[in-house]
Amino acid sequence: MLIDTHCHLDASEFNPDRSDVIARAAQAGVGAIVIPSVARSNFDAVRALAHSFEGGTYALGIHPMAVPQADDSDLDVLAAQIEQSMDDPRFVAIGEIGLDYFVVELCTPPMRERQEHFYRAQLDLAQRHGLPVLLHVRRSQDVLLKHLRRRPPIGGIAHAFNGSFQQAEQFIDLGFALGLGGAMTFERALQIRRLAAQLPMSALVLETDAPDIPPAWLGRDGRDDPLARRNEPAEVAGIACELAALRAMPPEAIAQQCAANAGRVLPRLLRSLPGLADIRP
Repeated sequence: MLIDTHCHLDASEFNPDRSDVIARAAQAGVGAIVIPSVARSNFDAVRALAHSFEGGTYALGIHPMAVPQADDSDLDVLAAQIEQSMDDPRFVAIGEIGLDYFVVELCTPPMRERQEHFYRAQLDLAQRHGLPVLLHVRRSQDVLLKHLRRRPPIGGIAHAFNGSFQQAEQFIDLGFALGLGGAMTFERALQIRRLAAQLPMSALVLETDAPDIPPAWLGRDGRDDPLARRNEPAEVAGIACELAALRAMPPEAIAQQCAANAGRVLPRLLRSLPGLADIRP
């Protein structure tokens, strides 16, 4: 089973053909897709979408890039939505949350503190409910780790990880898997490819971040069609093959191990995908 552990399937880029995108993913062997929310405005959308097809699951959270438009009442709404979703087998994590120190507008001292406020509040919710988190990690690894170390282990997935080996090992020690996607497929992405090849296989999961971070093979040959360049969950099959090549392993073994890893760090996946419990790495 292939699992796309991070896909923004509710994004407007999929409006023209979302049902076809879901069908192509299933045909490619993708048995589950985790759809994270990014703001109060799409909590209901990701839940409804996850319930609309077999293998759909969702997470609820406020993305750091949504923080400038958010206020503290959004955290109250999030808390209520999480409470209401705890009996929903399709609800698997809190996310996408984290810190972004790449976007210039988010790096002023007041905005960095605002991001940390939302991050801390959402870690509180994760701790209160015993839920894992889906972390947005852009030039913010050390600060994310600082706040995680101050708490009992929470765990989850460090999405689109692109840090150092030392930082990777610290996330792993705190119960996190590292998400690998389209960035890994570019030959020039030397650091990510080294991480993918050398970190313990038990620490890795597959993702697309669709419609963003398309793999290297999309948009080649001078194609100008936006749909040809758009990432989608079916591409996780090719990403698994790329990881297999880097590690000199069969793609089937990569898919099996990464699915088992996803089930370990997102244990509520077992409620919506009972067959995942039978997968042995």
